Amino acid sequence: MSKHLTVVEHPLVQHKLTLMRDKGTSTASFRRLLREISLLLAYEITRDLKMTTTTIETPLREMEAPILGGKKLALVSILRAGNGLLDGVLELIPAARVGFVGLYRDPETLKPVEYYCKLPSHLEDRVTIVVDPMLATGNSSVAAIDLIKAKGATSIRFMCLLAAPEGVERMKEAHPDVPIVTAALDECLDEHAYIVPGLGDAGDRMFGTK
Repeated sequence: MSKHLTVVEHPLVQHKLTLMRDKGTSTASFRRLLREISLLLAYEITRDLKMTTTTIETPLREMEAPILGGKKLALVSILRAGNGLLDGVLELIPAARVGFVGLYRDPETLKPVEYYCKLPSHLEDRVTIVVDPMLATGNSSVAAIDLIKAKGATSIRFMCLLAAPEGVERMKEAHPDVPIVTAALDECLDEHAYIVPGLGDAGDRMFGTK
């Protein structure tokens, strides 16, 4: 992938996103919709994976058939909200290796603070897809990708549900080599760094917390 920002305008993606934005949508429905939409976004972010061929026997004859090439993908969830997207992508790519980066936002500085990092081995040989529903200020995403690059990853993609222009710009400045795939580019951030119109706090809505 080379295009820095891809907004997936597929009708099913947009329909499900509208249901997720609605404040009346229940926690159970929100979680289900997030898993469903993550499958659709995963199709887009994996569109140009490298292929090779293998010899197989169909019920009729032998053939050279296309198959994914190289080492298995790495999926990295930015805790905790990233796990909602992770579940759906794993349904599509069950053999992927999985890592987690734990960051929380300091309420005063809005800067990310790392509290956990566990990543798959041989990242230099894998396509790595980083997932987090909200690209708001971009600080957490940039910090997570800094960590992932420090562990050797060179082919990284970022998948989110919503993005703010401020976050997209921050990512482009810090990691211009990392393409972003999202369901929507919203208007802006408010004074508390929430995406507007957004859908609130994705983690709280997914897990039923406040």
